[in-house]
Amino acid sequence: MNPPSTPEPDPSDELYPPYVAYVRPWSAETGRIPQPRPNPPQPAPKQSSHISTGVVAFISAVVGAVAVVGLLAMLGLFTSESTEAAAAAPIPTATTVVRQVTAEIVTSPLDPGVAEAVGFKVFPSVVTVQVGDLDDETLTLNGSGSGVILEDGYIVTNHHVVEGAAVARVVLQDGRTYDTEIIGSDAYTDLAVLRVDADGLTPIEFGDAGDLAIGRLAVAVGNPLGQDGGSSLTVGVISALSRTVDFGDSPTLFGMLQTDAPITSGSSGGALVDENGKLIGITAAIGVSQAGAEGIGYAIPVELVRRITDEIIETGAAKHSFIGIYGTDYVVTADDGALTPGGAEITDFVEGESAAADAGLLVRDAIVEVEGVSVRTMEDLVIQLRLFHVGDEVLITANRDGTPVTVVVTLDERPDEPGPGASDEPIEELPNGDE
Repeated sequence: MNPPSTPEPDPSDELYPPYVAYVRPWSAETGRIPQPRPNPPQPAPKQSSHISTGVVAFISAVVGAVAVVGLLAMLGLFTSESTEAAAAAPIPTATTVVRQVTAEIVTSPLDPGVAEAVGFKVFPSVVTVQVGDLDDETLTLNGSGSGVILEDGYIVTNHHVVEGAAVARVVLQDGRTYDTEIIGSDAYTDLAVLRVDADGLTPIEFGDAGDLAIGRLAVAVGNPLGQDGGSSLTVGVISALSRTVDFGDSPTLFGMLQTDAPITSGSSGGALVDENGKLIGITAAIGVSQAGAEGIGYAIPVELVRRITDEIIETGAAKHSFIGIYGTDYVVTADDGALTPGGAEITDFVEGESAAADAGLLVRDAIVEVEGVSVRTMEDLVIQLRLFHVGDEVLITANRDGTPVTVVVTLDERPDEPGPGASDEPIEELPNGDE
């Protein structure tokens, strides 16, 4: 975040979150005269066929005349009298097959005109989010971010944009400014929902992150540095999928989209859209090193955005599913000696009730599928489970000593701090995750 009053904020400003050392929140004639060629020898005349050339020419002429007459009639070049006279004359019947031809202009997704069209569509759906404190009825703004308009006046932004703020307001692209209510916020996914009572809002159109591929066009729209005049647009591609972003002292974000579309402080909470201007993610962070920003941006995928925002709008908060296990990546050794991730291995159960244990899973089982979606690592398991609600029944398949085992697990709610392992037996490997 950055103070709106400072034109070029110092990167060491205290307004930046304390975890910027890891990832900063927020993409082608010869000229010769031709010589006459000798006439080739003429072949002997062939025997005439059953249909003479004159007959063929007559039929062709008749069919051609019919086509021309029909075309002229369509163009209105005949009067009704001439048309009736032509219709009275006996002519052979012919069937004309008409094929409709459509022309389509195909534009490269990287054409600048595409970015221009995307901006025209998306700008009205992206807002600037200003946050601050209220002291003796005096509003002091101390930071800003971006937000994306949903249906019914709801706006999605990042949790870290509004975290700790007493008040917030939004500035639309056309300059209108409104006080806003913070409906709810979720640290585990870095998402928050605001609401404004305003007319003439333009909701974003949702896309599908499941259709994304590395190299596909990605456009980031947000308000970097909280500048006056509204949002700006940057263009890049999807650089990677399913990234894990570790902030150090804040909850780790899983399943993130990585893009080289430039994202700057203040763009956080803005929109990452595809070449059709459809939302595919909410920008949340940038990669930094000792040299500064590395041109790596991260966005929360749209499926998770929809799941979390829907729940916050409905209940004011987001709950996260939990199956009560500790686990690690299960590694399979291939015939050529290669080590391959092969699932999420259960190393222990959380003390107390464990949905996984209740469903019949055992320590050393390696979870390989959730509702038919492949799970190769513990991170994959976390990503899939966060798409479900507490209380959902999900089909989980595990590998037990080479034999597939399928169980139905009723998802519990994730506690703030999972308890210790339930097993009294020492385990060979320390757990590196919990879910």
